[in-house]
Amino acid sequence: MPGKDVLAAGAVVFRPGKRVLLVHRPRYDDWSFPKGKLDPGEHTVAAAVREVEEETGLHVRLGPPLDGQRYPVAGGRMKSVAYWTGRAVGDDDVSGYRPNAEIDQVAWFEYDDALEQLSYDYDRDTLAQARPLRRKTHPLVVLRHGEARSRKAWRQDDRLRPLVQAGRHQAQRLVPLLAAYDVSRIVSSSSARCVETVGPYADTTGWKLELEDGLSEEDASASSVIAVVDELVAGEEGAVVCTHRPVLPAVFDALGVPDPQLAPGAMLVAHLRRGDVVATEVHQIR
Repeated sequence: MPGKDVLAAGAVVFRPGKRVLLVHRPRYDDWSFPKGKLDPGEHTVAAAVREVEEETGLHVRLGPPLDGQRYPVAGGRMKSVAYWTGRAVGDDDVSGYRPNAEIDQVAWFEYDDALEQLSYDYDRDTLAQARPLRRKTHPLVVLRHGEARSRKAWRQDDRLRPLVQAGRHQAQRLVPLLAAYDVSRIVSSSSARCVETVGPYADTTGWKLELEDGLSEEDASASSVIAVVDELVAGEEGAVVCTHRPVLPAVFDALGVPDPQLAPGAMLVAHLRRGDVVATEVHQIR
């Protein structure tokens, strides 16, 4: 009997002029998008960025998600590939790429040339879907804090209620996911469980951790939430806002998206362009 799907992730990376990044694999003599298998326990979002960098040398930021691919591979198994649009962070020059046994060519192609160069119809379909989503966006990540101590068992000020071990693990796992969206602004409720959720990302990146009483359960109001969300939507940098389950409906209402009922440690990524949400995706961090 065939086993579980082989899981992989990658990105359709664009640069100005509708130019698309493709890689050539000598083993198969094919042209495709940079992608690769997930490491054990790795999240697909983190894998997509890691694989693009390993195969092309470019560090990318993920944009709107694309439909996944699923097709048969050797051994009678199926391969499932998660894809996003992507843009290089910093230099996008690949002329200095060193060929190896896995990838021997990396090159930018004009959109029409890329359609011709791609070896598989399913990649052409993915590229066609990606084309209208190629324009630059910035993400606003809405994050519910990780698993915390039981409210009933906590006898002190609820603002001080901390994460449990599972929640601290979620906070660490969150670091490469926020980095994949190039988040550089970190806004959090001032309550301990939210601060502890985004703290590892702030410590790793050095980005400032901004604490807002107006995002806490005790002090949040419709106007305080709207003020935070409106400022982040109007900006151009990737941002995360971490808050609590009772406050999340007001955040999603201010953002103009349906409430996905996030579990502890889950996040919604809203991709924004000129103040409008062009795509959303939800991820659970375990």
